[in-house]
Amino acid sequence: MANGFDPRATASPQTAETIGREGIAFDAGLRSHMLSVYNYMASGVLLTGVVALLFSRGGLESPAAQVFINGGILAWVIMLSPLALVMIMSFGINRLSTGAAQALYWLYATLMGLSLSTIFLVYTEGSIAQTFFATAAAFLGLSLWGYTTKKDLSGMGTFLIMGLVGLIVAMVVNMFMKSSALDLAISAIGVLIFAGLTAYDTQKIKSMYFEVQGSGEALAKLAIMGALTLYLDFINLFLFLLRFMGNRD
Repeated sequence: MANGFDPRATASPQTAETIGREGIAFDAGLRSHMLSVYNYMASGVLLTGVVALLFSRGGLESPAAQVFINGGILAWVIMLSPLALVMIMSFGINRLSTGAAQALYWLYATLMGLSLSTIFLVYTEGSIAQTFFATAAAFLGLSLWGYTTKKDLSGMGTFLIMGLVGLIVAMVVNMFMKSSALDLAISAIGVLIFAGLTAYDTQKIKSMYFEVQGSGEALAKLAIMGALTLYLDFINLFLFLLRFMGNRD
């Protein structure tokens, strides 16, 4: 799992009255906002993928291999920096300018690309591509459902976030137990949790739009934070699916 943290913990709770609002699917402002969120998210994923691919070029002679196989302080900096950036963006978004928030988002996507470059040293490029497209198809369907459903998903979201905390604890425990059975269970549960969070987070982003509409800067920051949340859902869903679908070199 790439991250045991995400900005949803600091987001405002969604309100039930916004879920079934008449004409919500036809709100031009909402469509524009969600398009901005998806553009940021997709661009971030693309940037991460390109950086990961380039950094891993050369196999065991690649910069990725030199940094992560040999270890050292640089490897720790690359792995821990995304956590620091998410914390800064989550807790300091109100103090950041829109430009600064954008810069931190792109920096985060770049650092994640460096960190995730190791998957190209472990799995075949064909299986990575196959998993990526499977993840994209699943993400699209789940996010579309979260956007269009009139059902309030806030209860499901609370359950999923609690499950995410438990999943992180289980992953830490398994670092010492090294149980293959537990690892398989963690992977399966991880797929289910992030599948559910994709729908939940999409609905939450849509709902939060109505809380800040009319404020250009607030909407711009909300789009960035929404993109970061969906980015995390996508990346983690991809990584858990890769454990099932990935073919090792």
